[in-house]
Amino acid sequence: MRKLRLALGQINATVGDFDANVARVRETLSRAEALGAELVLFPELVLCGYPAEDLLLKSDFLEANRKALESLAPAARRVTAVVGFADRGDDVYNAAAVLHDGRVAGVYHKHHLPNYAVFDEKRYFQSGREPLVLNLGGVQLGVTICEDMWYPDGPHVLQAQDGAEILLCLSASPFHRGKTRDRERMLATRAADNVAIVAFTNLVGGQDELVFDGGSVVFDERGELVARARAFAEDLVVCDLDAETVFRARLHDPRRRDGTTVKAELAGSYLPVRHLMLEKPAWPDRPTQATQAPLAPELSSLDEVQQALVLGLRDYVVKNGFESVVLGLSGGVDSALTAALAVEALEADCVNGVLMPSSVTSEQSRADAEDLARRLGIRVLTVPIEPVVDAYGSVLGSAFAGRGPDVTEENLQARARGNVLMALSNKFGWLVLTTGNKSELSVGYCTLYGDMAGGFAMLKDVPKTLVYALSQHLNSHARGRGETPPIPESTLLRPPTAELRPGQRDQDTLPPYAILDEILLAYVEKDMGADELVARGFDPALVSQVVGWVDRNEYKRRQAPPGIRISPRAFGRDRRLPITNEFRPGEKPKRKSEKELSNQSKPVRNAENKPAGAPTPGASSARERERSRLQ
Repeated sequence: MRKLRLALGQINATVGDFDANVARVRETLSRAEALGAELVLFPELVLCGYPAEDLLLKSDFLEANRKALESLAPAARRVTAVVGFADRGDDVYNAAAVLHDGRVAGVYHKHHLPNYAVFDEKRYFQSGREPLVLNLGGVQLGVTICEDMWYPDGPHVLQAQDGAEILLCLSASPFHRGKTRDRERMLATRAADNVAIVAFTNLVGGQDELVFDGGSVVFDERGELVARARAFAEDLVVCDLDAETVFRARLHDPRRRDGTTVKAELAGSYLPVRHLMLEKPAWPDRPTQATQAPLAPELSSLDEVQQALVLGLRDYVVKNGFESVVLGLSGGVDSALTAALAVEALEADCVNGVLMPSSVTSEQSRADAEDLARRLGIRVLTVPIEPVVDAYGSVLGSAFAGRGPDVTEENLQARARGNVLMALSNKFGWLVLTTGNKSELSVGYCTLYGDMAGGFAMLKDVPKTLVYALSQHLNSHARGRGETPPIPESTLLRPPTAELRPGQRDQDTLPPYAILDEILLAYVEKDMGADELVARGFDPALVSQVVGWVDRNEYKRRQAPPGIRISPRAFGRDRRLPITNEFRPGEKPKRKSEKELSNQSKPVRNAENKPAGAPTPGASSARERERSRLQ
């Protein structure tokens, strides 16, 4: 009988909070021990948090990480633990410590270091080369860390060839739409290819822009799902595994009998497999009754995004020491969805809405904003901004002499609102939530130091079409529970508007969001060129316009607050482009004159927040109005 009761300790770690992280691991070990677990697998870098970024370049941070590991080891006496930490030796390694009998019995160093998308591990870590197989009371387990398992020829191949029947994988795998299914498909493939049980423990929780979704899993040697932890929540999953089932399956797998070829192909990348022999601790009163491994349900795509946004906001607020948030309520769908999700994340008492009407604010906007606040049960303040806007006009009157009203006066309204929200934040300690979405941010349809002013941008990576889908999703769930939908139907039916001038509609300036978002998905997230977009059937003039907006507004996005990543290609951590950049796809290069070239080093006129290519003073008012929010 070569059985192992394995526990997956899916916990929410905070970067740099060593005491709290150790306490969470200890508490999980205690719970797992009470359930009779013999080995508990924890997430990648769980002791220091992930990603710790340049904290990993500080020697005192690494020392605190080492002390945290030493303080934790005595807790692993009646149960073995595999815990992620940063190991400092001749260099720094992303590592897994095997804690056994109250000590650090062994350490494994991650081999494959991801350096793409949001990952930059080669900046901080050295790559390990020695695969580790842990023999615990006759059950052989290979230890890997996250990216090691994503490679078909990763160290798990050598571990399985050297006898590992269970492949353990510590992970900090951040969420984006579709990631859960891709990850499970990969893990099932690794299990079947290696004829081994795969146990994967993922981090959970929000860390700045990233959200870790948990969803820890166990797949058997056929690639069948055995256990799944909850998504977007801490969890402890306990399951009984039988190594003999792996042995029997391997007897019928002819691929196993040609393992020397695999070893030869990988010999140049790895050192020989190191084997660590440990005895199961004597524990006569250990609970041994059979346990049924939980199988948490798979979430729909919209449920995943909703829970990612809620968890990301909650952890950003709580982990950064805030108690309440504040946001402007415009009567539009973006602020409505932001407020509804904030209430779900923090409760209504912690969410403050502010109505900031101007002379162009419609009665419908006021009514919808007030209706939303009633439905959500949040506190509402009304701060009219007309006196502030008038004061701006008075102060700037002489400077603006000879110039008629244009986009400047429109944006002064947005900036007045930004000042109001920041003043309330200063006075009461509330975190300001901006409400702009990814579609607006992509094309610069937002105002610097206005609606972009704030501490956290919840919808930063959520396109406008998805904003509507999520809003309908929230309302549908509420109706299913017999509750009043949180978002007024009139908010969802009204044409979207920035409402900075009478009768303004987004579609006066932008193409319909269904078309715009399709172009942005292809250009921003899939890196398709303008010619490819035209070949896919989009209007060439529209493609040129949208691509130009995106490219010219990189400088604005650099000044946006952090926001939750839910796509495979978010602005900031994922998509990194230079602000100073003359590459203009879809545009013919303009030959500079000698005078222009000689003036390149000279200061240029500050065009406030207008992107390159925006109308210059003196351009027609119609053209300026066309670009009124692209400022």
